[in-house]
Amino acid sequence: MSEFLLLGLSEEPELQPFLFGLFLSVYLLTVLGNVLIILATISDSHLHTPMYFFLSNLSFADICFVSSTVPKMLVNIQKHSKVITYAGCITQMCFFIFFAGLDIFLLTVMAYDRFVAICHPLHYMIIMNPRLCGLLVLASWIMIVSLFYGTLLGVYLSSAATHNSHSSAAASVMYTVVTPMLNPFIYSLRNKDIKGALGRFLKRKTTKGSIFLRLKKCP
Repeated sequence: MSEFLLLGLSEEPELQPFLFGLFLSVYLLTVLGNVLIILATISDSHLHTPMYFFLSNLSFADICFVSSTVPKMLVNIQKHSKVITYAGCITQMCFFIFFAGLDIFLLTVMAYDRFVAICHPLHYMIIMNPRLCGLLVLASWIMIVSLFYGTLLGVYLSSAATHNSHSSAAASVMYTVVTPMLNPFIYSLRNKDIKGALGRFLKRKTTKGSIFLRLKKCP
């Protein structure tokens, strides 16, 4: 066996341009969001802490994770080809499993970091009271865990009798494409430090760009 055929999400030709645009947009949004988090944590000295160090590593892992599958999918849609070589399939699976495992371990490390911060605080417990922490943990279990592991287990632990290739493919999209896209929003939209660092980073870039243009216009 030298090749495999990828089933894809749909075999209807008229849906292929829509799927290509959809997944390209999601992929670019995922990469952009995670790159902004990495740049913010690197450029701002206030974010040089363990929590944001782990967060930037998680963003990098998410970029690599989604890049292990989506670009090949986009190429196949564009070329109207579902073929992947045996070597290409093995390589893709190796990177996919590696970065999926890395994601899980990074989330575990981040959880331990927060555990240490909560259990050894100065005045941290006054702000992060047990009720709020419990609600945050409950929300995390239901939403960043059920979304990932629920769809993952639904695909790979479903019985052969109820197996449906299209529903499995749709579920796979949830944890391979949607979850990495949501991580930047989950970790940054409600985070004042990240938003402040991003604002300062973009402001510096805008200022440097305007100074460069002014110098270029001078005779």
